[in-house]
Amino acid sequence: MAKMCEVCGKTPVTGRRISHAHNVSSRRWLPNLQRVRVMVGKAVKRLNVCTRCIRTGKIQKAAR
Repeated sequence: MAKMCEVCGKTPVTGRRISHAHNVSSRRWLPNLQRVRVMVGKAVKRLNVCTRCIRTGKIQKAAR
């Protein structure tokens, strides 16, 4: 599974972790992805969607 939102395309962001002693190491911020049943046209699909897209209503959840 790619760590990418299938609606907005949000992907992991990289940066550096810096300790109090100024030791530097790489780190990643991952998007909060949820596997959701979504209405795509008249079909129901399972998509990896970030929580921002779910909250803002960019998708329509499928009824069970």
